[in-house]
Amino acid sequence: MSSTEKYTHESYLEHKGKYKGLLGWLTSTDHKKIGLMYMYAITVFFLVAALLGLMMRIEKIAPGPTIMDAQTYNGVFTIHGVIMIFIVVIPGLAAVFGNLFLPILIGAKDVAFPKLNLFSWYLFMTGAILGLFSQFVGGDPPDTGWTFYVPYSAESSTNVIWALSAAFILGFASILTGLNFIVTIHRMRAPGMTWFKMPLFPWSLYATAWIQVLATPIVGITLLMVIAERVLNIGFFDPALGGDPVLFQHLFWIYSHPAVYIMILPAMGVVTEIFPTFSQKPVFGYGAIAISSIAIAVVGYFVWGHHMFTSGISYWSRWFFSFLTFIVAVPSAIKVFNWLSTMYGGKISLKPPLLYAISLIFLFLIGGFTGLTLGALATNIHTHDTAFVVAHFHYIIFGGMGFAFFAGIHYWFPKMYGRMYSFRWANIAWGFLFLGFNVLYFPLFIIGLQGMPRRYFDYLPQYQTGHVISTIGAFILIIGIFMMISNLIYARKKGALAGPNPWKGVTLEWKIPSPPPLENFDEIPVITHQPYFFGDTNDED
Repeated sequence: MSSTEKYTHESYLEHKGKYKGLLGWLTSTDHKKIGLMYMYAITVFFLVAALLGLMMRIEKIAPGPTIMDAQTYNGVFTIHGVIMIFIVVIPGLAAVFGNLFLPILIGAKDVAFPKLNLFSWYLFMTGAILGLFSQFVGGDPPDTGWTFYVPYSAESSTNVIWALSAAFILGFASILTGLNFIVTIHRMRAPGMTWFKMPLFPWSLYATAWIQVLATPIVGITLLMVIAERVLNIGFFDPALGGDPVLFQHLFWIYSHPAVYIMILPAMGVVTEIFPTFSQKPVFGYGAIAISSIAIAVVGYFVWGHHMFTSGISYWSRWFFSFLTFIVAVPSAIKVFNWLSTMYGGKISLKPPLLYAISLIFLFLIGGFTGLTLGALATNIHTHDTAFVVAHFHYIIFGGMGFAFFAGIHYWFPKMYGRMYSFRWANIAWGFLFLGFNVLYFPLFIIGLQGMPRRYFDYLPQYQTGHVISTIGAFILIIGIFMMISNLIYARKKGALAGPNPWKGVTLEWKIPSPPPLENFDEIPVITHQPYFFGDTNDED
């Protein structure tokens, strides 16, 4: 046996693992199994957080207490945010679809560090379980909100340390995943796959990975400083101890605004794979989309101060951060222009993945334009800390990352499982999701402009109409979510066989069997043309 054959055989045995069943999954270093474990875990946590969000909307259907008191509401609000941000949104697309398809899209057998990849998943699960555990360990659930703003988070008698520790561990998982993806993209691309022959989803993961590696340690250190302040009475942020709470805001948002791009860049990468496939034409402006991903990542480091326009920072600082907030919209607009241009003149096939991708454009544009409202100094003063910010945030994050996640699931589902879901039920579920989302969040723009504060347990009667409409939207949205998941679960076992290439795609994942074999390729492919070349489309349905 040659050294190459021996390496391949040993690699196969390692990926296959020694065990079967559940233990086989929990010890596997196969990137596809790890991606699926991320997907199953994130889906469960998403449903938990969505139901907590529904409870908050029911509470706000009328002024005064309805189903919970103020302290319970603050706890539910906090854990909803911690789960959605740190457990679902930040790791979601990169951890799931990055693990599932990054190696395949670049022609590799696995990620660069398979064992580190599995360790990252265990860190993620440890942090996620610890975050939930903070709700039930002795004492009251944390009530600081997901931002952990000081000095309250330093003084609250609730289980803040447990939630801070959970977020810290989840940050480590994010760093290790980003490092793994950077090395994988640099070192494991197929022969002939130069940087500008690489599909655009790996480009988005590459930009995201650098943010994960460079920005996440900042918030990790910041969270440790809050823990040290609580335990050791060291005065970092608490004015009573000689600290500065504005310092916490700087450190937190230096990470947390780039984290928005950890959330949205992979979403942009997913839909960029979908538009050329369902238009049956090459993506328009490949180079501009690739470079704009890097530009968003770079400029995203310098806009954190727009969260702090009312905190007392200097006039010139506010001017500078406002200017950069408008600048970062430019590369995002480039992507939207190129997506629309890709569809223009194409053979449009309006299947469920494309419906979700087009929805992302609509919702992301609303979020983007309202973001410019928040980025302008004068209008920010009026809308700061109102329900307007809540609506903007969800249009960007849920309308962007959430709908991209749904698009990716429907796009790659036949590749993951080799079966096809019902288009009819997928379209109905999309209708409920799209309608419910807008009915839920758009009224918050209006009552926010009218002065409704965010994060408040109670409100004046003048805001009730908006809250009632929003709560109705929450029920519609939840129905759509469960309808979508039910359709996919049914299809997983009883759906029609999909074949290797049901969408007539041309990137590498559509050139291998469904589901993909253990090490993806019998022979590593040699790349000779651009990634979206439709001259040799596989016509098998």
